[in-house]
Amino acid sequence: MAKCGVCFRHCDIPEGGLGFCGARTAVKAGPDGQVKVTAANYGRLSSLALDPIEKKPFARFRPGSMILSAGSYGCNLRCPFCQNSSISWSDSAMRMAAGAGAGAKAAEADGRTVVVTPEELADAAYQTRDRGNIGIAFTYNEPLVGYEFVRDTARIVHEAGMVNALVTNGTADLSVLEELAPHIDAMNIDLKGFKDRYYEDVLGGNRQMVMRFIEEAVKVCHVELTTLIVPGENDSEDEMREMAAWISGLDADIPLHISRFFPQFHMTDRPATDVGLVYRLAEAAREQLKYVYTGNC
Repeated sequence: MAKCGVCFRHCDIPEGGLGFCGARTAVKAGPDGQVKVTAANYGRLSSLALDPIEKKPFARFRPGSMILSAGSYGCNLRCPFCQNSSISWSDSAMRMAAGAGAGAKAAEADGRTVVVTPEELADAAYQTRDRGNIGIAFTYNEPLVGYEFVRDTARIVHEAGMVNALVTNGTADLSVLEELAPHIDAMNIDLKGFKDRYYEDVLGGNRQMVMRFIEEAVKVCHVELTTLIVPGENDSEDEMREMAAWISGLDADIPLHISRFFPQFHMTDRPATDVGLVYRLAEAAREQLKYVYTGNC
């Protein structure tokens, strides 16, 4: 049994087992055979696409560029509206995790993941420079639950003169940020709401951990934030003003993306967010923030 230190869950993982995220496991390592936690999803790609950087979304980091977006599997939240549930926390994602124990050939054969080395992924980014690519965005699933592969790949990408971006829920210990900070140029971090109840009861998360992560991330790289507005959950102007005040206290120039919710996955009982509401919340945020953008409208 070994304890994972990536997020607030501090999972106790038995040898060969998986943590809550489905992406971390415990293995025997070293001459003394000590059991330690490592990334079961290391180098296992489920998704790869060359995207406009605005799609991540980034509005004020290298606008007009393309970036190679890479995803694996696993997530330490349980958002009921997840748009990437098939690789984050659905049954199929858990089957990917189980397949990791069968080795690289089995993972490739089942068609769910492709196994690559950091060098191979970095080279794929380098080979697409002629298509406008500036680097790699680690995205789609939650990249922090497999931070070791992110770190190792991002180091090589930097050596090649390209950039690294992270699209994350920010639910990680600051020790993870310290590992990644020298190699990451930009992050888009989800600040999904500003109430502990919403984070804990709906998302299965921890708002305080996310806020601490954001506080430190803004010191080491370019940061933009995203909030998806879910009807009946985080859609009040008062909450938006409270959130914007906190962000402004860090830096009023931090861009905030306010996005419209559409019913999907396990949350099909809600209507899509009213477009007018998204615009009103954006105006409320602009009372304290310089750069506020609306999405999915």
